[in-house]
Amino acid sequence: MKRILKSLVLGLLVLTLFLSGCGYNDLQGLDEETNAAWSEVLNQYQRRADLIPNLVATVKAYAAHEKDTLEGVTQARSQVAGMTLTPEALKDPGVFQKFQEAQQGLSSALSRLMVVVEKYPDLKANENFRDLQSQLEGTENRITVARKRYIDKVAEFNKGVRFFPTNLTAKYLLGLEVKPSFTVADEKAVATPPEVKF
Repeated sequence: MKRILKSLVLGLLVLTLFLSGCGYNDLQGLDEETNAAWSEVLNQYQRRADLIPNLVATVKAYAAHEKDTLEGVTQARSQVAGMTLTPEALKDPGVFQKFQEAQQGLSSALSRLMVVVEKYPDLKANENFRDLQSQLEGTENRITVARKRYIDKVAEFNKGVRFFPTNLTAKYLLGLEVKPSFTVADEKAVATPPEVKF
């Protein structure tokens, strides 16, 4: 009886030591941190989407004949607003890619809107517009920071999912897979240095 009890205690001790090295809690923590970082990215995208109608309305008052550009921004915003990317959907690279493309489309539409603004000095001097533009620039910076934090968390999470022995826990115990990270829409274009002409 004592021998069985000693074997049981020894078995529990070995099991406890094994489980502490399997990374179960670490992986769970990393998964939560990654999801929280993703929520912050979505929060900043939502802030940008909320600012856009005010910006468009202000520009519309000055540049009514720039209808195509204004409609493009509005359409890009509605396309982005129609997409919801939950942490569970992040497991599908195709869905993640579509989300990135929609956000890139909105960024491009906003860039075109800023080019239109350059044509209207009165608009640039308008206090409401300057305030909205400042908020939008701040939001773009926040998006960049939130995306960077998400990228860092995904890298840390993916290492835990891929490194031994935590990869065994991730695959067989938790069913975790690597998470996609942000990518550049056109890597070749970004790698080409811009041409400066005077």
